Amino acid sequence: MKTNKKYSLESATPKYTLDWYVKWVASVFVLAAVSIRGTEGFAFADVVLSMIGVGLWLWVSILWNDRALIMLNGIGLALLIRTFFQTIFTLI
Repeated sequence: MKTNKKYSLESATPKYTLDWYVKWVASVFVLAAVSIRGTEGFAFADVVLSMIGVGLWLWVSILWNDRALIMLNGIGLALLIRTFFQTIFTLI
């Protein structure tokens, strides 16, 4: 099958806008959380970093008015907040 599409490496989204900065900071937090996930003694840090990253991604999805991302990150953040409080209350 032959297509006439040309592929470009250029970004489809504008650069250096508020949402551009927030999505990159959010991605760094999520990657930091994933990098320590499963490491003994870092479960609480994982939850905190994940909450920050997913919360920032929720903000980006609201700025983009993307309902699928709003649902994904909203539910993800709610589950992470639940885990955060479960962890806090088991430490007390």
